[in-house]
Amino acid sequence: MTAPRWARALVTNVCAEANVPEPRLSWRSRRHPHSTGVARREDQLIAVRAGTDSLDQRLTLLHELAHWIAPSPRRRRERATHHGRAFYAVAFDLYRRHGLTDADALRLEAARYRSALGHAVALGVAGASAALARHRAGLRDRPRRRWRVLVPEHAIRLERDGRWTVCATCRQRVVAANLTRVRRARGRLRHVLMTSDAA
Repeated sequence: MTAPRWARALVTNVCAEANVPEPRLSWRSRRHPHSTGVARREDQLIAVRAGTDSLDQRLTLLHELAHWIAPSPRRRRERATHHGRAFYAVAFDLYRRHGLTDADALRLEAARYRSALGHAVALGVAGASAALARHRAGLRDRPRRRWRVLVPEHAIRLERDGRWTVCATCRQRVVAANLTRVRRARGRLRHVLMTSDAA
């Protein structure tokens, strides 16, 4: 679908202010309040899946535009800091200049990335210290979990279950790098399936 007029205008304004070329804007809708997005510099593209919350749509697009105009993140031990302090300095400035209050930006950003609160405190975003304190208090008040063995230690034997590869004993999905590791080990690896209950 075509991106709404306000979104196209926002891309144009932000890129003009930053003096950078505009990306192509891909826009799709989803039946969920929250939006998702990605900025792909190599493809000259920002893609947004827009949820039903209009404020969250705006924050998501501004978040991806912050990735678009921010300097490329520095790599540490082969991993780039994708949502670091430098990124959030750009992002919170964009949020403030393009229609979001600090309170809304903190609420919506922290719902996706809790690390945003610490960066916001360091950047002096209004209300960030209180939001971080509430978040930490909530973590302290959460019930502790008791872990127990659901399926005792056993050899991992792979089999297909529809589109997934699973352990035949415990039915746990084995994916990505773990699947490659198990296949290379040819039956020599073992694991335990754990579960937890609230204390």
